[in-house]
Amino acid sequence: MSSLKELRTRISSVRSTRKITQAMKMVAASKLRRVQERTERARPYAAGMEAMVARLAGTVAPEDAPPLLVGTGSRKVALLLVITADRGLCGAFNTGVVRAVRRKLAALAEDSVEAKIYCVGRKGHDMLRRTHGARIVGSRLLPPGRDLPFAEAAAVAEEILGLFADGGFDLCTMHYNRFRSAMSQVVTETGVIPRTAPESEAPDEPAAPTVGALHEFEPGEDELLAELLPRNLAVQIHGAFLESAAGEHGARMTAMENATRNAGDMIGRLELSYNRQRQAAITKELIEIISGSEAL
Repeated sequence: MSSLKELRTRISSVRSTRKITQAMKMVAASKLRRVQERTERARPYAAGMEAMVARLAGTVAPEDAPPLLVGTGSRKVALLLVITADRGLCGAFNTGVVRAVRRKLAALAEDSVEAKIYCVGRKGHDMLRRTHGARIVGSRLLPPGRDLPFAEAAAVAEEILGLFADGGFDLCTMHYNRFRSAMSQVVTETGVIPRTAPESEAPDEPAAPTVGALHEFEPGEDELLAELLPRNLAVQIHGAFLESAAGEHGARMTAMENATRNAGDMIGRLELSYNRQRQAAITKELIEIISGSEAL
């Protein structure tokens, strides 16, 4: 049984921890509001870009379509773009993505497909490096601060396009947390080369039109697609960055709220134990005093 001094020290420590978790919750809530606004503003642009590419793709014959649109026709090598956070203390936010990636790697191994990994975010890289370090072909940390500039997504897209041009992989999928609410982030897999819809995308969300429109393009469709497809890749990666950042702050806010509540419950139990021991010690002293006085 702990002494009264040990209980007082532990109560003080838990109270300090509760103050920290309360402050982290407030900071995460403030950051979430700003990033959520940016995420919601970026979604229509990304959807519009997808619709434009889909309309152009509908006018191109499959045999004339660029590899970025239809892939190489082979499934020998797959690249997994994994987007996580640089920091922890956000519940299962990072482990959920890594768990889904490991399931994907197991499925690819069963199909005799060679897998490569490109990590964005320190946490995903550190966890995957322990078991699949030989598969990691590139990594990048997210920029510090609240801003997630488009240039960062463009740099990642450029590296991926370079690997694709060099024959480093045949298809690429992106794995990240899609933001739904402060308490809900959905692990999402999206094909980016060739482009496919997210697996966890809600069925009632409007899909990009795929029927070719009767338009004449100047310059030609091939030139437009050659310009739009790399930029569309950067736009989709930037959107995933924003979705992941909003989900991270929401997950951290929820985790810190739960930690604050648990700290309060622990303080209550420790104070109850402290008061019982203190009362027992006082009662024991009184009994000793009374017994001594009766003996005289």
